[in-house]
Parts: sequence; structure tokens; C-alpha cells
Amino acid sequence: MITTVPKLQEAREAFAAARERQRVRILVCTGTGCAANGAAAVYAALEKALRAHGGGLEIGTTGDDSNANGNHVVGTGCRGLCAAGPLVHIEPSGVLYTHVTPDDADEIVAATLRGEVVHRLAYRDPVSGEAFDHPLEAPFYRHQVRQVLAHCGNMDPESIEEYIALGGYAGLAKALSEMTPEQVCGQVLASKLRGRGGAGFPAGLKWNLTRVQPATPKYVVCNGDEGDPGAFMNRSLLEGDPHRVLEGMIIAGYAIGANDGVFYVRAEYPLAVRRLRLAIAAAEKMGLLGDNILGTGFSFRARIKEGAGAFVCGEETALLASAEGKRGMPRSKPPYPASQGLFGKPTVINNVETLGNVPDIIAKGAEWFGQLGTERSAGTKTFALTGKVVNTGLVEIPIGFSLRDMIFEIGGGVPNGKRFKAVQIGGPSGGCLPESQLDLPMDYDTLQAAGAMMGSGGLVVIDEDNCIVEFARYFMQFIQQESCGKCVACREGTKQMLALLQKIVDGQGTLEDIDLLEELGSVVKDASLCMLGKTAANPVLSTLRYFRDEYEAHVRDRICPAHACQAFRRYTINAEKCVGCSRCARACPAGAISGKVKSPFVIDQEKCVRCGACVEVCRFGAVEEN
Repeated sequence: MITTVPKLQEAREAFAAARERQRVRILVCTGTGCAANGAAAVYAALEKALRAHGGGLEIGTTGDDSNANGNHVVGTGCRGLCAAGPLVHIEPSGVLYTHVTPDDADEIVAATLRGEVVHRLAYRDPVSGEAFDHPLEAPFYRHQVRQVLAHCGNMDPESIEEYIALGGYAGLAKALSEMTPEQVCGQVLASKLRGRGGAGFPAGLKWNLTRVQPATPKYVVCNGDEGDPGAFMNRSLLEGDPHRVLEGMIIAGYAIGANDGVFYVRAEYPLAVRRLRLAIAAAEKMGLLGDNILGTGFSFRARIKEGAGAFVCGEETALLASAEGKRGMPRSKPPYPASQGLFGKPTVINNVETLGNVPDIIAKGAEWFGQLGTERSAGTKTFALTGKVVNTGLVEIPIGFSLRDMIFEIGGGVPNGKRFKAVQIGGPSGGCLPESQLDLPMDYDTLQAAGAMMGSGGLVVIDEDNCIVEFARYFMQFIQQESCGKCVACREGTKQMLALLQKIVDGQGTLEDIDLLEELGSVVKDASLCMLGKTAANPVLSTLRYFRDEYEAHVRDRICPAHACQAFRRYTINAEKCVGCSRCARACPAGAISGKVKSPFVIDQEKCVRCGACVEVCRFGAVEEN
């Protein structure tokens, strides 16, 4: 048990010393991305290889004194380079191995014992092919500033001892022993930390508004719902550094006068939930959570509420209803959660990343935090970089970093020599920006002016093979399915917008449909109750703003410029290439292909359903798409 601030410092020194005595650490990424590629089997194979080779290597954690002088293999959180997983990182050499398989384990262990490198597995830049013995020098990592993700991939997320050794709970100790709640709120406000969940509301202002409320009890709620397609920033932080977020929550509780916290995390994140549960239990056992924390008289407890995966529960009032055991539906505001939140009491709701920034702000100061970012938005932001980009993964960059550098420097550009078309930023609530907007700085105000939004950090790149209308239709289908149905504007408006988009991609749209789609989008935006509805039309309105010509090509010229929409495909058979094998005719589900064996076959365009089965089975390239 750590019962006082001096004892916390003593424990930190002891845990840090134990960590320093470890000669070699083999860090295996066990985050969800690497786990999906077989990281568990890699870990098991490394463990088996360690036992076979001996050499003093042991399986252990920082807090296990019996193993403190040995060499260790550790399961970590996400290192960010998801496209190259499973990842294995060697300390202290800094070598990063990519695409590791269980068959590589014996070679890795043997080389590690000899102080050598398995060069065939060492990280290579996928664009230039250049090998990097120290991956932090590579383009993917070189442009990043990992602050909130500083520990992810570098420590055992299930070890509170290692978190403390790396400076964990120093911010909490400082807040409880040296600062008043008002000073804590003031420090967070001075840091210019804005909510990382999407809205960008100043975190310190939200805390202070809740702090001054007379009603009790008060609550801190962590929004870990993260329902955007392709987003995994919050999940990765909870999996890789759960104590950081827990510490941020406890500090928030002290600042506003709350003694209870709730982590609302979607049930589809089982690893994040498990590691967060372990972190809560470890903090309670260590005396850093519960009654009379560090002997200061402040008490705080935390629990987890697993969400059912409704996108609308990312909206704060819907989240609160779900956390209370009710149906997750938003309500009108005011009153705001700061005055009437969980169970009708004053509540601060912060995103996972927002709370993850708090410990460093308190420990190092607002001025330190403000060294990065813009005048109105300090610090860094995490992004999930996905889609048609070479380096998909988890990225953290200073706010104000350009979209172009994100996609082409960190992301490595578009693969297979394809042309960049657009980037969707902010998830289903965000906007789609073309190449002409790539030099925009990524900050809350600039992106909003461009018709997009920062959102929680989802970023999807599309190339010339993606149809912009189908892309907008996909997001509208997602929004329409996730609408809670409470207000007419969102429930019916998104339904009609989806129908118009479907009509256009089916080849039946008109120019009037495009105008109606734009008008409907404005109505949905203005008349919806919550932010899900108010931002539902963003993908459509932004693509109409920047890619209207592609919409018009679908309805006026009856073509899909990306050749992606099935309704506009036309297949013909090149008689000079056709050998009359009849494979296409036998594969056609509509009986649209006829002919005689050893003679050219033909396609009846009236019967053709444009499924492409004939293209797939033809061995001679005779079936062509026009």
C-alpha cells in the first residue's frame, strides 16, 4: 500500500531501479491490431524459445523483484504501425521487427542473446525500402510527437509498478498535495486542452462549470464509446496505458468535487475493458484509488459500464441515459450535464484521450503542454489513419499538422501508384476533403470552416478507384441505421437522404435529386435534436461542395467516373480474344451470355446484371468493362 506522497516517491524509485536492472526487454505488441494478426501465437513462441535458449531470459514484469535482474518478454499496447504487425521491439537496442511469425521466435531470441539483429525482419520503410535499425528515425515515427501515447508499446499495460516507474500518478500526487480544486481547474483551462471527443469544448471550462454547482454527489464519466467506423484511438490508449486514463479521471474527480467515476466503454472492446478492470483493481490494492488517497483525505472510486455499441451513445446525454440503465437516447439541452448529468447530478463527461492528457498537464504544467499545437488548441491529437494509405495505424501529431504531411509523410501516400482522391476526417460526422485542401492545418476551427471536423480522430483515405457518391452513401447508411429515431429531422431526413443517394448510385438519379439532397442535408443539420443528427449530413454536404461534378456525372452522363458503381458497368466480349470456351456463359447467373463453343460469345445487355462473374472466370481477358 502507498499511503502518502513520500511513499509514492519511494515506490517510484524502487520500481524504476528494478526496471533499469533488466538487461534486455522483448516487447511484443498485443494490442487488438497485432492480436488480430497472430500476436498471441508470437508471444507464446517467444516464451518457448526463451526457455529453450536459457541465457537468463525470463518472463516477468517490472514489479516482480525475483526477475528484476533478468531479461524479459512483455506484452504491450499498440505501437502505432498496425500495417506491419505483429510487432516485436527489442530494448535497449531499439530494433523493431515487423510481420513477425511464430517461426521467427527462435531466431529473434538467439540474435538477442548475441546482441545481434535479424535484418530480414527489421523495419523497412514500405515506400523507399530503406532499412531502419532505429525505427524512430523512419518517416512514420519521425514526424510524430507521442505524448499521450508515450507509454503505449513501451511498457506492460497490466503493470501498475511499471506505470509508476515511468512517472505515473505524479500528477495525481501533485494535485492532491499541492493544489486546490480551483487551481487544478485553472491549470487545465490555462493549458488550452480542448475535448478530444470531437466538439473541442475547453476541458478546464467544463470542469469549472461543474465544480461550482452546489448539488451533490458529482460524477466523472469517461466516454470510451468510440463508434466511428475505422476509429481505434481510444481503444488503443485504454489497451496500452489504462492507468494514464484512470489517473486523469481521479484528478478530474478531485477538481470538481466528485468521489465516483464511470468508464463507459463499448463491449466490443474486450481487451480494453479487461485491462481497465485490472488497472482499477491494481490501483485500489496499491492505495491510489479508494478511501483517503495518499493520506490526503480525498476518496474516489471508479467502475466500468459496458455499452451495447450504439453510435448515438457517443452523444453525452444518450451516454448518460445508457449508463443509468435506460435506453440510450439524447435529450434536449439545457440543462447541460455540468448541472444535471448522471442521475440528475452535476457531471463531467470527458473523452478517453482528454483524460489521458490530464496527468502530464498537472505534473509538467500548462506552459509545457502549450509548447505544441495552435494558439487556440494546444497539445497533440491522436488519429486512426486508415483506408487507401501505405502506413495504416495509430498516429499522434501536434494540433495544426497538415493533412498532406499526415497522409504522404507519415502515411507513406497512396499505394499501388493510385491517385489520391479525398480524405474523410471526423468519421460519419465529419467531412470529405479533396487534394486542394490538403495543406490545411488540422485544428478544430480550420477544419470546421472547410466543412469537416476533427471529430475523435478517424481519418480515412480514398483513391481514384473509390466512388465519392457511394462513399457518402456508405456513411449515410451507417448514420441512418444508428439514428435513435427520437426526432423527425434525423429519423426521416437521413432515411430520405439515403434513398436519394441509393437512387443516384443505382443509375436512376436526376439533377433535381442532387438539389433535393442538398436541401435535405441543410434541414437535417438545422432541425435535429442532438449532434448525431446535426452532423449527419456532413459527408454528403462536403462531397457535394467539393465533388459535385462526380454526382452530376452519375445523373447526367450516366457514368461512374471511378468505375465503381455496379449499375454503370457494361461488360462486352472482345471477339478477337474469345476462344469460345464457354466458361463465362456457365458462370453467368442471369443467362445473359450465349454462343457456340469455339466461337466468340456475346453478352445480352438487357439480361446482364453486371455482377462481374464473367470477368472473374475468363482466362484470356476477353471480357472487358466499358
